[in-house]
Amino acid sequence: MRNALVIIGIGEIGGVFARAFLRSGYPVYPVNRGEDQELAARLLPEPQLVLISVGEADLQPVLSGMPGIWRDRVVLLQNELLPGNWAPYGLEDPTIMSVWFEKKKGQDVKVVVPSPLFGHHATRISEALNTLEIPCVIVQKEKDMLFELVRKNLYILVTNICGLSTGGTVGELWAENEMLVRAVAGEVLDVQDKLTGTKLDRDGLIAAMLVAFQGDPRHKCQGRTAVQRLRRALDYGDQFDLELPILHRIARKT
Repeated sequence: MRNALVIIGIGEIGGVFARAFLRSGYPVYPVNRGEDQELAARLLPEPQLVLISVGEADLQPVLSGMPGIWRDRVVLLQNELLPGNWAPYGLEDPTIMSVWFEKKKGQDVKVVVPSPLFGHHATRISEALNTLEIPCVIVQKEKDMLFELVRKNLYILVTNICGLSTGGTVGELWAENEMLVRAVAGEVLDVQDKLTGTKLDRDGLIAAMLVAFQGDPRHKCQGRTAVQRLRRALDYGDQFDLELPILHRIARKT
């Protein structure tokens, strides 16, 4: 029997990982959102890894309460994830995953493109997900993983923000509103440049985003958190003194 691992947040995505790890022979210790992490750490002080599968809105309180004994075992997979989200919490080289599969209640897993992984636990996670035929790709360099994180952020923000104006699917969005997509992508990447402190490869990121469009062209643009994502982008724009005229125009009509 392999050593147990911890999953914090057993929602739809957390449940996929739990199933994958169980099929790979790992006992899974679940910690539900809001439960006492310190107590869990006393019961299981040396897990194989600690996978945090709560939504991005709940990430900060989970990280702020992370027991010290677990901090070198953390795996992060939230949307809109960047190094600035985990750096303040003293995590030691967390494993990072950009999740490109979807799991909704009552539906099986839908894969858009292979999910990139970077860090100490990447191989273990990839092998587990392969038992469910969920493809992954292991990234070797930190800068390449940053590209993958921004790629996912770009996809989510562009489709959600444009969707507030256009509705429809990502395939329709690109076919019918390419100019809007490129304009929103430019402003989103202005924000991502500031958040990462890096001059990003814009052409490469847009091309990579379009590969994801092709992976699931029927995916609906406007998610349930689209308005919150737009407001968060505009807040960052204010913070960094950026002009974001297209985003402001969409916000005024929302």
